[in-house]
Amino acid sequence: MPATVSRVVSLVPSLTESIAATAPGLLAGATDWCTHPADLDVARIGGTKNPRVADVVDLRPDVVIANDEENRPADLDELRANGVAVWVTAPTTVPEAIASLDRMLTFACRLDRPAWLDEATHTWAHQQDPPTRTAVVPIWRRPWMALGRDTFAGDMLARLGVANALRDHAERYPKIELDALPTYDLVVLPDEPYGFGPDDGPEAFPDVESRCVSGRHLTWYGPSLVEAPDVLRRQLYS
Repeated sequence: MPATVSRVVSLVPSLTESIAATAPGLLAGATDWCTHPADLDVARIGGTKNPRVADVVDLRPDVVIANDEENRPADLDELRANGVAVWVTAPTTVPEAIASLDRMLTFACRLDRPAWLDEATHTWAHQQDPPTRTAVVPIWRRPWMALGRDTFAGDMLARLGVANALRDHAERYPKIELDALPTYDLVVLPDEPYGFGPDDGPEAFPDVESRCVSGRHLTWYGPSLVEAPDVLRRQLYS
């Protein structure tokens, strides 16, 4: 990583929000899907899966921030081949996400650790509810896909008392057959990456309680971690 960082391009919405909340002037570019903060005014370089690599290079970033799941290795390799430093995150638990954010901000971006990250650390240090529900957590339909093993969102739910019915699956994001699922008593439907909602999703599980939740609070790691326990508890239990 460069010793001095003054221009960063982020290819991950949650990490865009993290940098913007810490040092907004640092961001030179972000994806079309980077929606937080709402007033973010930077160059847009395409999607997470199809960034315009040439546009990223033209922005002359000191560092590009990426994620192992969201971004394609070929795009990151092309950036590196053009002399761009690329920082890749890959947390699978809440503690890993907090540690990853600390390294990204303080080492890759050369920033001071922000107060919101201290608050998130404190908040999640006190979240360890015993499991009371077992849920299937779809993330896509046509075909149906769900959370499997070793996922950040699955770990977050477990800390809020909801065990993932597919936590022992061989794949992290398996395709599923609805009539061949293990025992569960709850369906958790986030509004991203697929836009599940009251009229799109619950009807496929007519005999099981469904809860629609904020995908940003369930799947993003960044400033949303501070309020995620309260938001998700209301959506899951109220």
